[in-house]
Amino acid sequence: MTTRGLFSTYKKLCFFSFLGLTITFFMYACKSTEQQDSAATYKDAPFWQEYHEAYPISENDEENNVRSIVIDKANNVWVATASGIFMKKANESNWASIQNATDKGPAFAVKVDDEGTVWIGTWNGIYSYKNNELEKLTGAIAPISAICTAKEGVYALGPHGIWLFDGKTFNKPQSDKEGYQLPRSVRDVISDNKGGLWIASDVGLYHTNSHETRVFRNKEDVISGYIKGIAIDSNQHLWAGGLGGVSIIQADKKIREITPKQGLPTVFITCVETAPNGTLWVGTEQGLVRYQPHTSTPDSSYSMLFSRRWLLDDHVNDIAFDAQGNAWVATAKGVSAIKHRQMTLAQKNDYFMDVLMKRHIRAPWIAGQAHLRIPGDTTTWQPEDDDNDGEYTGNYLAMESFRYAATKSPEAKENARKAFGFLKLLQEVTDTEGFFARTVVPASWSSVHDGNRTFTPRQLADELVKEPRFKPVEMRWRKSKDGKWLWKGDTSSDEMCGHMFGYFFYYELVADEAEKAIVRQHVSRIVDYLIKHNFNFIDTDGKPTRWSVWSPDQLNRDPEWAPDRNQNSMEMLAFLKFAHHITNNEKYQQQYLRLINEEHYLDNMAQVPNQNRAWFIYFDAILQAYLYPILLKYETDPERLAFYEKHIDHWFETRKADHNPLINFIYCYSRGKKKEVINSVDFLKDTPLDLVDWHIDHTKREDIQLVRNIVLDELQVSELPPASIRKTVRWDKNPFDARGGDPQVEREPVFWLLPYWMGRYTNMIQ
Repeated sequence: MTTRGLFSTYKKLCFFSFLGLTITFFMYACKSTEQQDSAATYKDAPFWQEYHEAYPISENDEENNVRSIVIDKANNVWVATASGIFMKKANESNWASIQNATDKGPAFAVKVDDEGTVWIGTWNGIYSYKNNELEKLTGAIAPISAICTAKEGVYALGPHGIWLFDGKTFNKPQSDKEGYQLPRSVRDVISDNKGGLWIASDVGLYHTNSHETRVFRNKEDVISGYIKGIAIDSNQHLWAGGLGGVSIIQADKKIREITPKQGLPTVFITCVETAPNGTLWVGTEQGLVRYQPHTSTPDSSYSMLFSRRWLLDDHVNDIAFDAQGNAWVATAKGVSAIKHRQMTLAQKNDYFMDVLMKRHIRAPWIAGQAHLRIPGDTTTWQPEDDDNDGEYTGNYLAMESFRYAATKSPEAKENARKAFGFLKLLQEVTDTEGFFARTVVPASWSSVHDGNRTFTPRQLADELVKEPRFKPVEMRWRKSKDGKWLWKGDTSSDEMCGHMFGYFFYYELVADEAEKAIVRQHVSRIVDYLIKHNFNFIDTDGKPTRWSVWSPDQLNRDPEWAPDRNQNSMEMLAFLKFAHHITNNEKYQQQYLRLINEEHYLDNMAQVPNQNRAWFIYFDAILQAYLYPILLKYETDPERLAFYEKHIDHWFETRKADHNPLINFIYCYSRGKKKEVINSVDFLKDTPLDLVDWHIDHTKREDIQLVRNIVLDELQVSELPPASIRKTVRWDKNPFDARGGDPQVEREPVFWLLPYWMGRYTNMIQ
């Protein structure tokens, strides 16, 4: 148990429309309880699923530094980079240099006109590309840093002035005395569609035509005079982005500002572009933000994309859109395509099931993460062991159980049987009366996590002072008696909870009478072992494992175990209740009642909501979720059942703001209710298809606060990030974590599949 944290709410619900349909982006959605309860079911329908494709130019840093991007009529992608012009043909991934060696050098701008001609501004002039021919044009003085295509022709701008193409060459545009009085630091230029130009510069926002030039640089005009990008929205408002944020201008007057208070991750704006559907895309030095251009409150609907999951680099330089509405993003490390395709949740399930079976099921049927030899490259995957293989295969067992119950799929039943077989093997491989391992790997593996080690007296003393409960485990891996496996000991309480969670749903939803007999025998063996050792899980060294302590001698009488007293009391009650229900053996009920009446375990459990803040970890909320179905479905005493119902109701109200579909559906299953369907479905939609655990760093964002008031010993963000921009989910991880991730890991998609199939089984997802 390493990850901590909880609380807060999504703040806004974002809608991003592609081709007349709406994508829901899950940015901070607030909904009333009445709205949630009234939407008791969700009928699966197509939605737009976004995904990222990376197109680095080469391994050369200058070639990857893309400054400008455009898509031509044939859907070819053109980029201006620090070392020249490159083009990628549609449906291909490789880039080709367009210039000869003599002309290669810094390039600054690419545009395409209505006829399909590509215009290119570089260090040594301006070029046109038409009919597969590159032509260097005369008239304009290099370098050319900005290009604008307009009804009146093509403009070229740079430190030496402005020129207009006459069909053969570039000339200074004709003007009166006050026309085209421009700065030299031109950063962006667009047509006003009336014969004039809007120009972004380091010294203000300019509007110019042949008759006059107006400058906007005072604080009443723009947030700051340093303007990097401009665009016109569907309301004919000008969006001018630069240092400080975005100024929205109507009739030459600033009517609104967008700053980090309205969702910008930084005050360093780099570009602004209008998508074909009217959405405004704002590029920054810390990623992308998309806004709907509502007349009154353009910041009320927005969504954010950042990190390597979505962008080759968070420093965005330019954005272009293809005919399908896909966004092509120029970054400091190459081009990122933000694409979209229609999917239903059922189709997303099929996608994740395919990934699961290809890369995340290892012998003898373990559901776990994959190691990527090359960070982020899933083609280099290999299986690896994990401390929580047992627990997360328990989640997988529950998922396949719900899938079978919802569909009667023979494949789901067989997969569940195999997963149960692995969990049973974890006990058998230890050759003990009831102890089970964390995981197993083939004996031929030469590399495992947490290898065997020794502690010197000095090291041991140091650890014991830091944590008096510390247990030095030197022999963590052992070979099975048959020589086939290496098994890992020091099994944690997390594992026990995850096992019981999986066994419960396998027993209830899948197992036939013969299989139920095997489950009864297996669970009895484990619980008998706990009872024999005064409710502690004894490893092969004859001592309790570091975390699996449920004895009243420790929980009630050792002050160092006070942080675990309430949670662990709840756990042991659930284990005993499960064993009693499936076996009808009264010895389990007697121990259950003894712990309640003599050792006050129910009183301990009652204090779970009042847990000292210093001891709160997010994963406890999930461990409690594992246990509630057992306690509520199997308790027959009306008074205790009422206690459990009140307990889970309070837990659910406390956890509601997490928008956690696993918590939501476990609650609904346990209480026979239908709640929080919208938030649960929103999570399932917003979860990326990319399961690589890319490093996410929210600490660089200026639109949120960094806090420790959710979990005291972890740095967190003040608002719950949507699934699309948080670390790849595992339910033991704090969703409020400010930073983290390991791109050499691809997470197994069970975190998504389990709540999806719970929703299907409960008919909350139809």
